[in-house]
Amino acid sequence: MPEHDGRRAVNAHTTPFLAYELEGPVQEDMGWLPLSYDSETGAGTYLMRMQPGAVTIEHDHVLQEEFLVLEGDLVDSDGTVFTAGDFVCYDAGTRHNSTTRDGCLLAVFEWRARS
Repeated sequence: MPEHDGRRAVNAHTTPFLAYELEGPVQEDMGWLPLSYDSETGAGTYLMRMQPGAVTIEHDHVLQEEFLVLEGDLVDSDGTVFTAGDFVCYDAGTRHNSTTRDGCLLAVFEWRARS
């Protein structure tokens, strides 16, 4: 999609995702699409796609993380199942990992909470 007057648009279904490596080595069954993500600060927004059966590497959240499940299911390490429409918030300092049974698409928001 063309940029116009400071606007940038991407389509989650037609734009190629990058290899996912935010928690360490490349995870072949996951991809991400940076939207406003800043790799220097770790803050910003990106889309994340997980193939059926994908498992994230257990990780600590340095920043506040929020995500909206757009498609599919996401199962957190405590067994909680999130599905399309669920909005989830993790405080900075939390640790977890997630998996998906059927695959999912997430909109992820990483930011530093005001103190």
